[in-house]
Amino acid sequence: MRFLYNILFNLGFVLSAPYYFLRMQRRGQWRTGFNERFGQYDGRLKMALTNRQVIWVHAVSVGEVGLAAELVRALEARLPDHKLVVSTTTTTGRAELERRLPAHVSKIYYPIDRRKCVQRAVGSIHPQVMIFVEAELWPNMLWTLQKRRIPTFLINARISERSFRGYRRAGFIFRQLFAGFTGVGVQNDTDARRMAELGVRPEAIEVMGSLKFDTAQAQGPARLDVAAILRQVGVGPNALVLVGGSTHAGEELILAQLTRRLRVRFPNLFTVIVPRHQERGREIGRELTAHGVNFMFRSELTQNLQREPGELECLVVNTTGELRFFYERADVVFIGKSLTAEGGQNPIEPAALGKPVVFGPHMENFPQIVPQFLAQHGARQVGDEAELGRVVEELLADPAARAALGQRGQAVVRQNQGSLEKTVELIVRSLP
Repeated sequence: MRFLYNILFNLGFVLSAPYYFLRMQRRGQWRTGFNERFGQYDGRLKMALTNRQVIWVHAVSVGEVGLAAELVRALEARLPDHKLVVSTTTTTGRAELERRLPAHVSKIYYPIDRRKCVQRAVGSIHPQVMIFVEAELWPNMLWTLQKRRIPTFLINARISERSFRGYRRAGFIFRQLFAGFTGVGVQNDTDARRMAELGVRPEAIEVMGSLKFDTAQAQGPARLDVAAILRQVGVGPNALVLVGGSTHAGEELILAQLTRRLRVRFPNLFTVIVPRHQERGREIGRELTAHGVNFMFRSELTQNLQREPGELECLVVNTTGELRFFYERADVVFIGKSLTAEGGQNPIEPAALGKPVVFGPHMENFPQIVPQFLAQHGARQVGDEAELGRVVEELLADPAARAALGQRGQAVVRQNQGSLEKTVELIVRSLP
């Protein structure tokens, strides 16, 4: 079985490498740490880990990095003598790790799942414990950890119906791997049942809720002066600000055109668009320019720049790690990937800030979280672009309704907190 998997993986890697290499080029900074993707780490890391008890935390990309950062801080408080290493897969995830975590926490790229690369990586880091945030599970890594009897944890686990079917079909590989987990923290009872059916030992499973509720407001020391940025583009302190968070293709133009229509009624309305993938900046720029939208890129701002009030309609934030700070200034928040794409993005962060949250019909990635917001009237869900316009206009016109919606959403977040403490306790009590 392992022999067949490795043959298929190596074949797939060769065929898909050009595509992933082009993606890395588009995202930029791909040369930094490139050898780490093959399990080759420099002497500085090895020196930092010498004679240390190492806990390795893996977070796939930006979405998981925020959770990993807060978990690392909590673990350091409980285990001050341990060395924390955090890995990620993407360049944007690596940049976010650098921004959120101090220098003494080692940040690396996760190795590709070739057997020799994984063995080299585990041999170099020699972790006492391995923690996977949410789920990106690769057989060679798990086989290597289990062979070396290294305790493994899967935290904030959520198994969608699609993933569940996939893992079950590949049960001849994954059932044994799932059975080897030391502990699995799941978000709800449905995830617990699915994990047990996939082979996780029932006594290893604990329902803890979502870490996203605990980490929504937590940030590193870095700050961003959003008020100063908005002044530069002609937006005053009394302006109404609509923020589109983690938008996907098509949603940027919808928000820009909505802004243009609503400015007839609300002349001081300004929209901040933060795409989920900052490398789409050029594509977004071409689309907005073709439709005559007056906008500016965040990366174009200079210290001496000053635009006149009302000159611009939108700011496109084509930089990373700044969405939360723009949420703080928002009067209304639209959650991306929910109108023109499927899955949705995280609504918890703006809700935790007490902001009125609106999202489209496609929030499939949050099947347990979204119903809680809707049941307690802590967010508004719209069916299409036209309804989005009506709801945003309604909220902009009614400050009391905005405040009430934000307060109800914030209450939902508070009711669901406590998962981080439970997760840390699960890991600490299982340490050798």
